[in-house]
Amino acid sequence: MAPVVESVGSSPEHTFGKPVRTRIRLLAGLGVQGDAHLGRTVKHRSRVAVDPTRPNLRQVHLIHVELLEEVALAGFYVAPGQMGENITTRGLDLLGLSRGTVLGFGTARVEITGLRNPCAQINGFSPGLLKQMVYRDDQGVLVLRAGVMGVVLQGGVVEPGMTVGVREPEGAHVPLERV
Repeated sequence: MAPVVESVGSSPEHTFGKPVRTRIRLLAGLGVQGDAHLGRTVKHRSRVAVDPTRPNLRQVHLIHVELLEEVALAGFYVAPGQMGENITTRGLDLLGLSRGTVLGFGTARVEITGLRNPCAQINGFSPGLLKQMVYRDDQGVLVLRAGVMGVVLQGGVVEPGMTVGVREPEGAHVPLERV
């Protein structure tokens, strides 16, 4: 089965979650129309405080619904949009993608830039959830699971039910790092 869009969301305010929408519009080089993180330069408040001129590599936040289903088994109910993602997918291992992978949603194209760096706000949503999203594996390697971030290469409308195209970059696989 081809990967699909499960849900979409956006918020004009810097809120933890994003309300689910019937569709969102991606704008090339900017992000999600009407979203608080729209822009060519960083919009996340912690990054703006450090250097507001840095490029925005976090224009679009994506999570795979299978992660939400997995944390539900551990007792944490998280619905699409509640982790602040703009696009929730099904059938695609987002965390295993190579940096530079391009995802297609109809005419829209999003290039994956890296992993979301989860913060303590996650525990404000549901105490203990942060340990589900970031932990150290048996070898002591930090594992980040709160989704991936990307930039919009080509704009277009994204809505639930759309097929997600996946184009891996040429060359060796480059594991995602936090952005």
